[in-house]
Amino acid sequence: MPMNSKLLRFFFFLFFFSFVSFQSFSQSDYLEAVAQKGDGIFSILRRHGLDFAQYQEAFLKLNEDKLGKNKGLIAGKKYLLPPKEAATSSAAAATKASAAATKAASRKGMDPSLFGKKYEQVTVRNQQLQGAVYYLSAGHGGPDPGAVGKYGSYSLPEDEYAYDVTLRLARRLMEHGATVYMIIQDPDDGIRDEAILKLDQDEETYPGKTIPLSQKYRLRHRIDAVNKLHAQHKGAYQRMLAIHVDSRSARKNIDVFFYHYETNPHGKRLADNIHQTFTDKYKRYQPYREYSGNVSHRNNLYVVKYSQVPTVFIELGNIRNSLDQRRFVIADNRQALANWICDGIIADYKSRD
Repeated sequence: MPMNSKLLRFFFFLFFFSFVSFQSFSQSDYLEAVAQKGDGIFSILRRHGLDFAQYQEAFLKLNEDKLGKNKGLIAGKKYLLPPKEAATSSAAAATKASAAATKAASRKGMDPSLFGKKYEQVTVRNQQLQGAVYYLSAGHGGPDPGAVGKYGSYSLPEDEYAYDVTLRLARRLMEHGATVYMIIQDPDDGIRDEAILKLDQDEETYPGKTIPLSQKYRLRHRIDAVNKLHAQHKGAYQRMLAIHVDSRSARKNIDVFFYHYETNPHGKRLADNIHQTFTDKYKRYQPYREYSGNVSHRNNLYVVKYSQVPTVFIELGNIRNSLDQRRFVIADNRQALANWICDGIIADYKSRD
């Protein structure tokens, strides 16, 4: 009996120290990150190339004893980062949940009456984008018209032309079976075929919020709306596009170009696919000139930085340049921009992981 007791104690301590050593080794295997002032879980994960939706749960489990009030991060404190392999089960769960999310998404989305009487009847041509959810945000709006170009005696406000292209894109995406949300909405404009689009200030931020004067709060409203919708569609394939018109010297003719967040591979891939589509279209329809649009990262753009959805920021051209203005004042050209962006989006969806 005494001998058996000693053996039991020996095996117990052997198991205990093996377990402690294993645990210690596992903890040291994780990368650490120091929280900066203003950091939340979303920003610290994104800064290290980790998708918030995929890695949030693993991060919380690793750092449950280091979190402040309301699961906040403490500036200067070190936090463990989950390895990318740890998200395998989360990814599987997300895939399993996507069918339910897709079914729910099909019952949501924008009201087609926003397209106006002429275009509100939308015929679904195919299901190439079934299961995908897109958030479309036209630049500026409300009290802020954005850049304004001069076209003879007329003014060309950025927000009106960006909004028209965005509406046309929304309609095309819906024709291919996607769920679409217009984040900036004008209840009485609809898709317009006139050359000169009248400036107004009655645009709203989804869902029916007045657009504030402060640029900071305007942008925050948009991203808050997108991030709330993102949570509602958890498990679904989701992307955001912010559509703008640039303003440069009147002599500067520019092509459509794209920005994404540096460490988000999904945003970059979407930008690359749309860019490649534009490159191919120019080769086909304008072979006499080279397409010079490009893809780059801009981490300081608010909507790119704080959106929990992979985002592409698109500049359609220079509102002050006479050649670029033809892209905007001719309705067929606005439709072509929407069609080409849509084709790039479809290519991206087909190439998804």
